[in-house]
Order: sequence, then structure tokens, then C-alpha cells
Amino acid sequence: MELYLYEGKIEKEVLSKALEDLKVTEEEILFKKEVKKGGLFKSESLKFTIVKISDLTNYIKELLTNIFKDIGINVSFETNIRNKQINIKMYSDNNAILIGKNGQTLSALTLIAKQSVFNQIGLYPYINLDVENYKNKQIQHLERLAKNIAREVKNTKTPVIMENMNSYERRIVHSVLTEYKGIKTESEGEEPNRHIIVKPKKD
Repeated sequence: MELYLYEGKIEKEVLSKALEDLKVTEEEILFKKEVKKGGLFKSESLKFTIVKISDLTNYIKELLTNIFKDIGINVSFETNIRNKQINIKMYSDNNAILIGKNGQTLSALTLIAKQSVFNQIGLYPYINLDVENYKNKQIQHLERLAKNIAREVKNTKTPVIMENMNSYERRIVHSVLTEYKGIKTESEGEEPNRHIIVKPKKD
């Protein structure tokens, strides 16, 4: 993965030159900006470390390939980059191992990828790893569960405490029930034992 260094006084000018040199748009890069202090007779300047998102994506796929090679699993990838978000869908002959119990292995792989990228460029990009359609199925399951619980709470006027969930799962539940009349959602507890309580409320 190649990093490109640019320096100058005005951010817009530095980025324009970088984009022209690299023949890319701003949507196709990530960059880290640092203020470089001047000397006795020099003013401050800006230092940019730039990486192409396509190069970053290839770096992540190579990292994952090496991890899977060590445990004897062949994996193919399908990638999609949208709004600077790197989405990588993985396919193998043993998806259960890649997902892990309750998606724990998949979460760990995502964390490893993010940390490895940070060690290289000092940035935490948005990386979304999935195994076939596991996350889509997970979202659909959580949405159905949340709506069923919301109906129960609305009918019985009794709060329901959901199982512990990670922040990603809690966001899904909060989001799907935001407009649901007659109930409200609250997160309680400390990680990793944080959960959502679905409560009745007056409209």
C-alpha cells in the first residue's frame, strides 16, 4: 500500500495538486492532515498523508487472505466502495468459522483490519466486513424481533429488557423503533453487558 505525502500552506491547494497528480477524485482517497510547526522565520505548514481507497481495499483483502491461509480456508471477495466506506463480502466453503458464535469472529476480523490500517496510515476508515449475507439476515432478524417486542410492550404496557447487544445491533433496534408509536427505547448497562429496554410511553 503506497502512501503519498504532500505539504503546503493552503489545504485546498495541496489537495488539488494531489488529486491532479494521482488522477483521482477526493471521493477516492483518504488523508490525514497534520500541522507542521515552522521555525524561527517560517510559518506553519500542512502535511498530508494520502492513500487511495482502492489501494487500501487491496491491502485489507491481502491481510485477510493471509489470515485465512494460515487456518486453511480459501476465501473469495466481493468489494464495494461507497461514500468512502469499504464494504467487503467474503465467500468460503466454511462460512460458520468466518462468522463465529453470534458474529464474534467476524467482529474480530473487522477490528484486526481496522487496527492494521491504523498502524499503517494513522486513520480508522469505515470497514464493513460480511460473510455472504450474514449481516443482512442479522438486521432482518433484529428488526422483526424489535417490532414483535414493541407490539407486546404496547399491548401489555410492560417494559421488556432485550438481551445484551453490541453498539451496531443496538443502533438497528433504536432506528427501527424510532417512529413506533406508544413505545420508547433506552440503552442501559456497561459494555459488554449493555442492552436495550423497550418501554411504553404516552403518545
